[in-house]
Amino acid sequence: MEIKINNISKLDWTGDALAIGLFAEKLELPPDLKLLDNKLDGILTELIADTDFKGKIGTTSIERIGGKSPLRKIILVGLGKEEDSCLDTFRQAGGSIARVAKKAKLKTLSIALNHENYDDEILAQVITEGVILALHQDNRFKSDTEDNSISLETVELLDLSTSQNAIEKAQKITSGVILARELVNAPANVINPLTMAEMAQNLASEYGLELTILEQEDCEKLGMGSFLGVAKASDLPPKFIHLVYKPQNTPKRKLAIVGKGLTFDSGGLNLKVSGSGIETMKMDMGGAAATFGAAKSIAQLKPDVEIHFISAVTENMISGKAMHPGDILTASNGKTIEVNNTDAEGRLTLADALVYADKLKVDAIVDLATLTGACIVALGNDIAGLWTTDDDLANELKNASQTAGEKFWQMPLENKYFEQMKSSIADMKNTGSRAGGSITAALFLQQFVKHTPWVHLDIAGPVWAEKPTAIDNEGGTGFAVRTLVNWALNE
Repeated sequence: MEIKINNISKLDWTGDALAIGLFAEKLELPPDLKLLDNKLDGILTELIADTDFKGKIGTTSIERIGGKSPLRKIILVGLGKEEDSCLDTFRQAGGSIARVAKKAKLKTLSIALNHENYDDEILAQVITEGVILALHQDNRFKSDTEDNSISLETVELLDLSTSQNAIEKAQKITSGVILARELVNAPANVINPLTMAEMAQNLASEYGLELTILEQEDCEKLGMGSFLGVAKASDLPPKFIHLVYKPQNTPKRKLAIVGKGLTFDSGGLNLKVSGSGIETMKMDMGGAAATFGAAKSIAQLKPDVEIHFISAVTENMISGKAMHPGDILTASNGKTIEVNNTDAEGRLTLADALVYADKLKVDAIVDLATLTGACIVALGNDIAGLWTTDDDLANELKNASQTAGEKFWQMPLENKYFEQMKSSIADMKNTGSRAGGSITAALFLQQFVKHTPWVHLDIAGPVWAEKPTAIDNEGGTGFAVRTLVNWALNE
């Protein structure tokens, strides 16, 4: 599929379908659409009336144009209330239009969505993102994909005075989102520590990234007892992956992105039972997926920033070698941890990864993880939690997320809650009480970052979609990739 800018007027465009957007409560056609309506013998007015189209966000209508018109169909997409609109409104609209086009088996499509509040370049970018992500199909594990084939060959963006660069940028960003989606969607018999390391090697080779993979012996020498305690029960060796992007010019700053990399989480000896979501625990490496998805995009976009992409990758399994509830682990910074729940394992792997990142002398660290169900209870499935020791860094992430259309809510680092995790025989336990569980998880991680401004992102909810949305299919969403990329680009 080719996506391109076309400077032709929508009055003169010819092809299978033209898509236009309308805001709710503002369905009176503006002058340019009145001209189009007159040229098409009132088809827009008729379609709005016949379908009772209200412009509600995400709603669509499609109608065939009769007569000898060189334009075969018209598509309407609702943009919601104009005062509530944001950049993501247009990303979602692009996705909704693409889904209609796919269903209608169109080959050529034009999209005319512009707005005076937004620069044409960023509009072209987000609309393109919406189209690409909506049409992405992960059919790797299906034997018959013929019915799901996409016939759309060309998408042209109209009414936008910009270059093809905006579309190319969107393609680079979405390539990382799609990598993250496919890593999360892949089952644990396909994505495991060994194949994650192979994936990192492929990224390094294709995009010129530096790669270090620490094997178990290397991790032992560094004293990573917390990470290795989780890894003990698996028959597959752990892999500590460290990718580095370095710009050609002197970097403006140095950053680290640390992703939780549990390729499968059984819960360990605190075994997850049927009905607890154990069958979806292939997605427990969603943080690592976003980390490496961001690496793929950033390596193509080439910002003047040095970025370290880190993940301690393993499985949390059960066997005679498994860590027991009550075991004491020693992390690489010397802190001791009483394991009172083997199903709170992600923070144990992140602990050593954060100590490692903290020693790199970067300007900021962001970790992200499918860390707690408590965060979903607090914020639902669409919003990720954000904890930080540095409000300026938090604001950077928030600004990046707004352009990305990904939602985060800053949560408190309530130091008093750490009392719940005090241990009588070690420096700390790995869990506190049920109340405030996402906060105590963040407080645990804070113990392993000593020198560097740090943000923790709990993405347990939005990393997975139970139902399709305008731009996401059921399954992995690639959540946080766009935010991380924008942060790296300082956007």
